[in-house]
Amino acid sequence: MGLNVNPTVSRRRLGSELRRLREMRGMTTPQVAESLLISQPKISLMENGRRLIKPRDVRDLCRLYGVQDRRLVDHLMQLARASGQQGWWNAYGDIPYGAYIGLEAEAAAIRCYEPLVVPGLLQTPAYARAVIEGTIPQAAAEQAAARLQVRLRRQLRLGARGNALRLWAVLDESSLRRVVGSREVMREQLEHLIHLGAQPHITVQVLPHDVGAHPGVSGQFALLEFTDAADMSVVYLERFTSDLYLEKRSDVRLYGDMYAHLQAQALSPDSTRHFINEAIDGYGGTEFCPDARAPSPLDP
Repeated sequence: MGLNVNPTVSRRRLGSELRRLREMRGMTTPQVAESLLISQPKISLMENGRRLIKPRDVRDLCRLYGVQDRRLVDHLMQLARASGQQGWWNAYGDIPYGAYIGLEAEAAAIRCYEPLVVPGLLQTPAYARAVIEGTIPQAAAEQAAARLQVRLRRQLRLGARGNALRLWAVLDESSLRRVVGSREVMREQLEHLIHLGAQPHITVQVLPHDVGAHPGVSGQFALLEFTDAADMSVVYLERFTSDLYLEKRSDVRLYGDMYAHLQAQALSPDSTRHFINEAIDGYGGTEFCPDARAPSPLDP
């Protein structure tokens, strides 16, 4: 049994395995809570990967579920220890979306829809800085700088040799028209989008305003998919104070269908490139060719 040291993923795997063992034992969460003299919400949070699970908790649950396989118990204990470790993002202070970063770091593919701004993984440093400063005006300079560093480090997944993230991004036209930072910043950002969209593992599509109503009008969402069969797909909904993570198969299937509709309504990648070039021209630039640019971190 392999062990993934990503604390977020380890916690999810451990919670999923503990849920499976409970259900095999035929016990409900209230019964477990009563037997161990702990609260039912604690059991639910542990099984959903939302709460740190200590090795002692694993030991007590395995005893209650009658787990005799020593190898399985050892593996679960390892997962508990790994889930208590700190992710690389913790070195940058209080990053409220650390759980998402942990999932993103392990995801094999992400499908995202953004209605207002360019997705974080596709942002230039100047654009990212302007987004952070504009959306979190109360943040101290040190906090804003830390968030920028985290965002840029996350982007390394796009250029990871042999393990590059497969990314599909559907952007509403509004994200191209909203001037973030300055017209120069926007021109650089849109040129960057064209370059990234030319990469074989990145697909960028624009959803024009004249499409009208569509499944994404309710807001941003992302679907994260994983290679390991033990890791269920996740729908991520970014909110200002508390993000939402949906893991029920019915929810994931619903958002998958919504995304398929968005892709079908959006411009093709080739048409998207032409559309973005027209937007660049509107910012005072000229048509951009992805080959005629300075090297980027994604270049071999």
